[in-house]
Amino acid sequence: MSKYAQGKFQIQNPDKYVGNKSPTYRSSWEFVFMQFCDNNDNIVQWASEPVRIPYRHPLTGKSTTYVPDFIVTYRGPNNTTIAELIEIKPKKQSLLEDKMNQRDRAIVAINHFKWEAAQRWCKANGLKFRV
Repeated sequence: MSKYAQGKFQIQNPDKYVGNKSPTYRSSWEFVFMQFCDNNDNIVQWASEPVRIPYRHPLTGKSTTYVPDFIVTYRGPNNTTIAELIEIKPKKQSLLEDKMNQRDRAIVAINHFKWEAAQRWCKANGLKFRV
């Protein structure tokens, strides 16, 4: 049994969800974010694990893909529409710290390579990227 919250999210506002598959949360943070997207009136559309972005793995050198957690379109200032690709990650997997072991440092490094690929993809597709 996993120590992390995981499961299928029950969508309350199906007209807002534009994903191709049923949303699956892999952490309690993702679950809370799905609730936010589903229930917030400013969220116009959202999808879970919506795109696959190619990148080169920094440790193996092999081509692989990164699947960001969400794509969200929302109403911004002056009724503008903003689209963002969003990754949900804890600080431990996002920022290098002095007391980290080698494995945790590798996870952070790999995540940063993924996020650089996502930023390039977003720039080419007119979106913003946020962790």
